Amino acid sequence: MDPLRDFLEIPYDQLEEMNTAAKIARMERVPVDQVTEERHRYLTDEKRIKAVTVCFSDLEGRLHMLDYDKRFLLKSGDNLTFDGSSIRGFSEQHESDLRLAIDWPAFYWLPADVFGPGKVLVFAEVRERDGSPYHADLRSRLKDFTENMYKKDGTVCNAANEIEGFLFKGGDAERRYPKTGAFEFISTGGYYHSLPGDPLRRFIDCAAEVQRAMGFTNEKDHPEVAPSQFEMNYSYTEASIAADQVQLYKLLCRQVAQNLDMTASFLPKPVAGVNGNGMHTNLSLSRDGQNLFHDAKGKDGLSASGWEFIDRILSNAPDLCLVLNSSVNSYRRLDPAYEAPNQIKASASNRGAMVRIPVANERSARVEVRSVAPDANPYLVIYSLLKTGLEGPVETADETKRARTRYLPDNIHDAIRIFKASRYSTELLGEVAHGKFAEAKMASAERCPKALGNRVKSLEVQFHHEVTNQYLWSDF
Repeated sequence: MDPLRDFLEIPYDQLEEMNTAAKIARMERVPVDQVTEERHRYLTDEKRIKAVTVCFSDLEGRLHMLDYDKRFLLKSGDNLTFDGSSIRGFSEQHESDLRLAIDWPAFYWLPADVFGPGKVLVFAEVRERDGSPYHADLRSRLKDFTENMYKKDGTVCNAANEIEGFLFKGGDAERRYPKTGAFEFISTGGYYHSLPGDPLRRFIDCAAEVQRAMGFTNEKDHPEVAPSQFEMNYSYTEASIAADQVQLYKLLCRQVAQNLDMTASFLPKPVAGVNGNGMHTNLSLSRDGQNLFHDAKGKDGLSASGWEFIDRILSNAPDLCLVLNSSVNSYRRLDPAYEAPNQIKASASNRGAMVRIPVANERSARVEVRSVAPDANPYLVIYSLLKTGLEGPVETADETKRARTRYLPDNIHDAIRIFKASRYSTELLGEVAHGKFAEAKMASAERCPKALGNRVKSLEVQFHHEVTNQYLWSDF
């Protein structure tokens, strides 16, 4: 190391302790003022920090990061502004200025060997010029919803996401796809098939260590069904924390892969002919430490309230499809030939059903929504599923209706049409955010061939919301 510089570097075991303690404080709802004071004091006293990375997500779910000088952030933290007109789905040019409000409890210490020394990370909420919540910031929407649930009767909303991804050779493989026309697998093994020292296993091992150090509470990690496919599972937590962890999971995977001259891709179906990537979203409710979805005597071990939750989601499944599958490419994944969860039904065993009831005990009983793509906005997904499951309109449900099979839209154009015409999805998001989301999705759809066909088209990668850049959009 350059002897003139002494930047913060924390061992992994210590990182795990610090990040886990911060996570527990969030779960226990330690007063924000108290946490804010502690974070300010820490940043003031810790001389080895060179920058604070402030993160926020846009309407489509892209993660944006701004690095602030520590001293500037402490002095001007109540007046952080940015140009919202440069972010698709946010403000218009004539109303461009938006604010960032630092969410100090959502604070993370970073592994220096992956993210660079001397940096810490914190999430922020997007605000209007007057400081009120911004309509297109779904992180604030989810956080407010779960807080209101807790204040009403002590109900805690829990979530866990199982996020699959592909690992490809070379950096920036997605942006190079329009020129190369192909992704190159790092491994051709498959489910659980990976030798300890091969490139896929090295990536998984490294990423899992970073994940653990950032307080995720790891459970298991392994290669998935398709060649070069991976999944690293971690424990459930409070819903707004879980949504943050989705963004961090994808960030750390991409960063670890880049450091290894590889690309971690969360396109739902980057390669035709093999299984796609999903983001199975597990949800449960608890009160006073009791899992409200568990009933040992209930059908499939689920309580009556758990089945009501499912019935509301199934009743509104077509309206929510665009929220759960928000890219052109994601409709390739809803292919029944590859364990695709495209059936609007619930099942304990049928993996083609969009909702599964896993085998579980009192602690782990949950509802698993399988029809979620990994490129969807996690805040929007979890908010929509929770609010729909608890408050959405529901058809009169009986065993006959549950057994009847309907299907999700198989292309984004049909999903957009249903979404735009849906009174419920408009009420769910609000008229302005609903319109902006539909407009952003249509902008992508119109740049791609309408028929998906049997080959992944370069345009569905090039104009994907997590891949593309401003230059490509303006150059269309």
